[in-house]
Amino acid sequence: MHCCVHLFLLAPQCSQFKMAAGENNSRPPCLGFSIPGPLGNGQPSNSAHSAAAGNGGSVGGPAAGAQSGPRRTNPQPGPGSAEGAGAIVGAPPNAQNANPQAVAAAAAGAMATAATNMIATATSNASAAAQAAHSALPSAPAAAAAAVLVYREPVYNWQATKSTVKERFAFLFNNEVLSDVHFLVGKGMGVQRIPAHRFVLAVGSAVFDAMFNGGMATTSTEIELPDVEPAAFLALLKFLYSDDVQIGPETVMTTLYTAKKYAVPALEAHCVEFLKKNLRADNAFMLLTQARLFDEPQLASLCLENIDKNTGDALAAEGFTDIDLDTLVAVLERDTLGVREVRLFGAAVRWAESETQRQQFQPTPENKRRVLGKALSLIRFPLMTIEEFAAGPAQSGILADREVVSLFLHFTVNPKPRVDFIDRPRCCLRGKEGSVTRFGQVESRWGYSGTSDRIRFSVNRRIFVVGFGLYGSIHGPTDYQVNIQIIHTDSNTVLGQNDTGFSCDGSASTFRVMFKEPVEVLPNVNYTACATLKGPDSHYGTKGMRKVTHEMATTGTKTCFSFCYAAGNNNGTSVEDGQIPEVIFYT
Repeated sequence: MHCCVHLFLLAPQCSQFKMAAGENNSRPPCLGFSIPGPLGNGQPSNSAHSAAAGNGGSVGGPAAGAQSGPRRTNPQPGPGSAEGAGAIVGAPPNAQNANPQAVAAAAAGAMATAATNMIATATSNASAAAQAAHSALPSAPAAAAAAVLVYREPVYNWQATKSTVKERFAFLFNNEVLSDVHFLVGKGMGVQRIPAHRFVLAVGSAVFDAMFNGGMATTSTEIELPDVEPAAFLALLKFLYSDDVQIGPETVMTTLYTAKKYAVPALEAHCVEFLKKNLRADNAFMLLTQARLFDEPQLASLCLENIDKNTGDALAAEGFTDIDLDTLVAVLERDTLGVREVRLFGAAVRWAESETQRQQFQPTPENKRRVLGKALSLIRFPLMTIEEFAAGPAQSGILADREVVSLFLHFTVNPKPRVDFIDRPRCCLRGKEGSVTRFGQVESRWGYSGTSDRIRFSVNRRIFVVGFGLYGSIHGPTDYQVNIQIIHTDSNTVLGQNDTGFSCDGSASTFRVMFKEPVEVLPNVNYTACATLKGPDSHYGTKGMRKVTHEMATTGTKTCFSFCYAAGNNNGTSVEDGQIPEVIFYT
């Protein structure tokens, strides 16, 4: 059905307007709305026609805005609008397909005519506007000229269609209506010009408030933001105008950056919550890097916990090799990683290969060592088996010859030489460390002849034993060689052991000797703790206790140890006195 919005300024002048516009009387009849009021400025109405105008369409004539002079235009479609931005309401097909530049020129001419002749008669206004449109579009009929004027009319009475403050402010989002500032967001070919309202932005952000109202307030109506992504900036504005959160996997990090830049903590919190819900092993390293970059300690902590629980999967993820050196160091420093050390070394080598490419180095062993820097010293080579070390790190070329030799000696000889790498085990457990001491007093001299000190024990709850506390020399600072074990008593199965050494300072204190990996101990099962020391006479404990209870200060969790005599050759250690005074564990 062909129809057009035919605008009658005054009924008696209708024929003059038609003739001035060059209308063809053979054309199908148009729908005409007679608008009361001076110069066609109708009063607010609840009719269907005024509702359409309030929702982005325009039903007024060319003089509808003449009372107050030219107003801002609204190229954006309002919510619920039946027409898109720039649609020509009711125009015939040939007018809708007209040259856009000609349409813009005609509209500009019409608005200029209306502004300079607002006290002229309706007839002269209509004629001038029609002639301007006709000269710009010589092939377009009069309806096209009238339609061009409709396109440039401001949205009228849109407020009446919005029942709440939230709806009215949401209507203004990314809308030219009442806008008093524009942002040029992005850079290069991706720059977007986004309208905004200073008042709304200042209410929602202290940064915008200072920008527009502070002592160094800008007076510019166009502000460039080359460091902000348009999608993230629109998400920020959407939140400031309506409290709506529009973030997704592709935009969450840029939105978090934008929310931090403009001090909108509520939107920051939404972004962090989104990241928490979507945190997985395969993106934990990537999110950890971003959390550290944006100073989000809570998110960083959650990422690290996820990496602890799923270390192998996290290291295998594609994003692992993209992290920065500081993030790699932060991870390798942790005692709670759940993976064998040889796999950590392999992952570090993969990262070093990618980093050499990023720095445009050849991926030689020397350059890999160079980019790893401090991270290499955080690989705990002494925790590997000699077979793992010989098959991987020893042949990689990344370690210096002297480091390889010292580590081989550490694996094979006693007493073990000092090495430049950490030998403290990664316990793979979270929470607080606990320990129980079974003696009430310390005495001097306990000798060693190659026989193991042994003591049986059981617990009332599942725990993970990570090491023992042992007494040291009575003759001053000394090094000991020691083999520690935990044996399942009934089956005589060795569940965990470590052939290592420790240094003592000559005091009566205990000295920590740790297993390479935590040893799971189940409730109400008998286990035997063994320690075979090589070294001078040491201190020993007396006034031993058969039951010792440890209570975690933070949780109140109680762990009860029961000790009893281990039959056989035990170097004299018993419940009452001897070695192995301390058991170190996690619940």
